[in-house]
Amino acid sequence: MNDHRNIYVVALVSMLAILTIAEMFFSYLHNRKYYSKQHTWATIYLTAVAIVVNFSMKTATFFVLDYFYQFRFFEIQNVVLYWFVLVIAQDFLYWALHALGHFSRFFWAVHVTHHSSSDFNLATGFRSTVFEPIYRMLFYVPLALMGFNALNILFAYLVTQLYGNLVHTQTIRKMPKWYEYIFVTPSHHRVHHASNIRYLDKNMGMILIIWDRLFGTFQEELDDEEVIYGITKPVEPGPVNIIFHEFKDLVNDMKKSPSLRDKIKYALNAPGWSHDGSTQTAKVMQKELLEREKGLSQPDKRQIADFAN
Repeated sequence: MNDHRNIYVVALVSMLAILTIAEMFFSYLHNRKYYSKQHTWATIYLTAVAIVVNFSMKTATFFVLDYFYQFRFFEIQNVVLYWFVLVIAQDFLYWALHALGHFSRFFWAVHVTHHSSSDFNLATGFRSTVFEPIYRMLFYVPLALMGFNALNILFAYLVTQLYGNLVHTQTIRKMPKWYEYIFVTPSHHRVHHASNIRYLDKNMGMILIIWDRLFGTFQEELDDEEVIYGITKPVEPGPVNIIFHEFKDLVNDMKKSPSLRDKIKYALNAPGWSHDGSTQTAKVMQKELLEREKGLSQPDKRQIADFAN
């Protein structure tokens, strides 16, 4: 089985690499400008750093998952059901991990590197969050307690990640309606990488979009609102700055806060939260956008604050 896993991984990674190169040529031949030199080189750099961190954490990740596997509550004997439940459960736990990376500023500081490019292409999928492997395995401990061994958890994670890479593309507009309703598609993930206020913090799923539909984080790509890729505050280029810029901004904001409680809130609350109201979270901005669209010139500030809380 281990040999089969290795073959599957090599085949999938090779296919993804070929598709990425093909998309580059397609973009160049048709002048689509999906790729820029600056962001492509930054992606290569971030991918290399992430690979080093992932391999450094590989043993620790396996040890943690294997340790908790000893305390498993049950085991699924049927092979088909085993893999079905593993993939579904892993996908949900990834959604939770991903949501944390958007709704808590400290974890956003880790995750933002993946969103910092104004390009959106298959290579963007490799633009990994460098420090996430340090704590990612904690989110998958429940899988070990459910009777899934460490090797299978890691294999399922890798396969779902490869699917996640495939939806980083502008070459596919829409999938069939039934597919769009159940699975994450390029259209859904374009929204996720948008800096448009309406699209912020939406579509967190990796394989299944149903989690976003269930928990209120789903947003369809609209024909009358073109996606603007990247983050609301573009980051200055530079290999170190790309990784650490949000940590630097977080520390500066914490220094401005007069109380320890507010300093903690800066780290744990949603990006955009401020002790003096000088900046806004995505939820507040989206609330104001909806109010403006309804034609209200003076939105009720109290209602906006209640919505944010």
